[in-house]
Amino acid sequence: MTSFVSHTTIDARNAYEISEWWKQVLDYGDVPGDPNEPGHAECMIQDVDGSHRILFLEVEEPKSKKNRIHLDLRPTEGDRDTELARLLELGAREVADRRGKYGPGTGWVVLADPEGNEFCILRSEAEVSATEG
Repeated sequence: MTSFVSHTTIDARNAYEISEWWKQVLDYGDVPGDPNEPGHAECMIQDVDGSHRILFLEVEEPKSKKNRIHLDLRPTEGDRDTELARLLELGAREVADRRGKYGPGTGWVVLADPEGNEFCILRSEAEVSATEG
């Protein structure tokens, strides 16, 4: 017997606002029949085909340390640096720049969402293929 990941849960100060922000980042939407609204303490979003969900759950305590688990994002179109610029325009904050850490054209950038939750933006699959091929 094994288990599967039902959804990813992220603690939040304002579940609605941060779920709306992540919907823009990931092009996710509300779960059909369960729309998120201001004041909801639990807000779930999902990808287009419903195969991945993220639940934002309001908690009282503020974030205090580095995440022990985080999301690694890969652009679906374009390249890492173009997606980085888009995420910064949406309100992400740069935490650490690891571009080029393992040689030219490698690496990632560590970002934080508006509530301080860290995530990384990686190179696109096309960028990876171009440096490996």
